[in-house]
Amino acid sequence: MRKIVLYIAASTDGFIARPDGNIDWLQDKKYNIPDEDFGYTAFLQTIDTTLMGHNTYKEVMGFDMPFPYPDLKNYVFSRSEQADTACVSFIKDDVVDFIEKLKEQPGKDIWLIGGGQLNSVVLNAGLLDEIILTYIPIILGKGIRLFSEEANEHKLKLIPTENKLYRNGFLQVRYSC
Repeated sequence: MRKIVLYIAASTDGFIARPDGNIDWLQDKKYNIPDEDFGYTAFLQTIDTTLMGHNTYKEVMGFDMPFPYPDLKNYVFSRSEQADTACVSFIKDDVVDFIEKLKEQPGKDIWLIGGGQLNSVVLNAGLLDEIILTYIPIILGKGIRLFSEEANEHKLKLIPTENKLYRNGFLQVRYSC
């Protein structure tokens, strides 16, 4: 069965975006390490599908670039009816039912991009298999949490051989759920 992997960055205080959804702090030039992508390219080789909430999709579409995952199957969950695009299928169906069926289909792993509400739904349903979390050395103080307040308590298991500290202060940890 395919795995759902949450591959994501968060501030040290657990936020994935500012209150308005902005993630400008992730592009701060002081964090740049030439020729380092923090495992992103290797991770992309393990997946063929993405899942994201509508607000996350809107934020991605606000970037000054084409849609970043045109070669993947992309699903965006929305409470309202949306017309599919060349790169994205919009899903209004029950999130849990849809993901359960998706996990049973053949293919590579599935990237849960976020945001916090969708992350919580997937976690609470027991569908999240792994978390690859990169802590960014910044305190935002407020914003969109990695998991929304609807998240239930859930114990994670650290995969110790998969953790990495980068010289810019990024700490990447991997958990199984």
